[in-house]
Amino acid sequence: MSYRIGLVGKPSVGKSTFFNAATMNDVPEGAYPFTTIDPAIGEAYVRVPCAAPEFDESCTPSVGFCDDGTRFVPVKLVDVAGLIPGAHEGKGLGNQFLTDLNEADVLVHVVDFSGETDIEGEPTEGHDPREDIAFLETELDQWYLDVLKKGLDRYESGYHGKAGDVEADLATQMDAFRTSEEEIKQVILGLDLGLDPDTWSDEDELAIARELRARTKPMVIVANKMDTEAAQENYAEITADPDYDHLTIVPASAHAEKALKKATEGGAVAYQAGDDAFTVERELSEEQRAGLERIREFVSEYGGTGVQQALETALFDELGALAVFPGSANGRADSQGVFRDCFILPEGATTEAFAYHIHSDLGDGLLHGIDCRSGRQIGGDHELAHRDVVELVTTN
Repeated sequence: MSYRIGLVGKPSVGKSTFFNAATMNDVPEGAYPFTTIDPAIGEAYVRVPCAAPEFDESCTPSVGFCDDGTRFVPVKLVDVAGLIPGAHEGKGLGNQFLTDLNEADVLVHVVDFSGETDIEGEPTEGHDPREDIAFLETELDQWYLDVLKKGLDRYESGYHGKAGDVEADLATQMDAFRTSEEEIKQVILGLDLGLDPDTWSDEDELAIARELRARTKPMVIVANKMDTEAAQENYAEITADPDYDHLTIVPASAHAEKALKKATEGGAVAYQAGDDAFTVERELSEEQRAGLERIREFVSEYGGTGVQQALETALFDELGALAVFPGSANGRADSQGVFRDCFILPEGATTEAFAYHIHSDLGDGLLHGIDCRSGRQIGGDHELAHRDVVELVTTN
């Protein structure tokens, strides 16, 4: 599990319920601030259409599982401690939140679209979800700005010991954000700014911080509690507002996903995570049946509960990750079976990177790869695509 999806949001928005629904763990849930103190880490799954049927094979996954042609590949889901305004100044669990958050590759921001919790996570009515969306972006931007300013201080003080480029000192200061000199330079020039910090205004510095945050911490907004009328109204208004076109917003009901999974475990329904339908498998009480019918209406209207969709949108769409299967061009199966593995790689991953991802010996001895669908030989610098099936030919 090489990727970490960070689950963030203010207290009491259903973040722990989302985590439990995605992982079927049992972390505390409650309508009060800071139910989550230390980050909970669990195994969630993203769906990938299995490649085995294309080769007339049945897969034997070494991790995760396959259900009716859909491969469920594990990823780490981290339920980060609750956030409140002023986190970048250390308020609430601010310092811990930011440390835990920085270990995530992509963020899923859970927002209570019903408006039933205020900016501090306290119960209320009629709260505007726009405030929650804005405050998290603001907190992250200010956090990046604080670190950026330290880099500028480093540059201006000549701490590096010799005259240098500003992007070098900023990259050194901001390396925890997994950025680079080249990326920082691209951001500065892309904002039509010069490389002399003396010409930058406070607004320019904030713009640089904001752009770096957007690049290095991609985010999906989960419009949670969408099984309520108020949330549906807010969702319709916000998604129609062009000011929010830059955001990816996934409608969701973590409560519905958890209820369906528990019902499936108990044999009451047949449901596969992410589906937009389910079937009732046994007799239920009138109350149970009514509850499931309400969930059925929701998943039919929105194409699922949104929990699975949010994870996959974050990983594959926002982060640009891709799934790659090791394969054999001649279709041989070893004693352990075939299509045992499905690896999640970064956008732009090459055949060589795939080899090193599996094992350093494979990378060191790589000769070339073979695209198992076409039988075509591919070089080490060949960029892979989502769901590629690749045989690695190596000297090791």
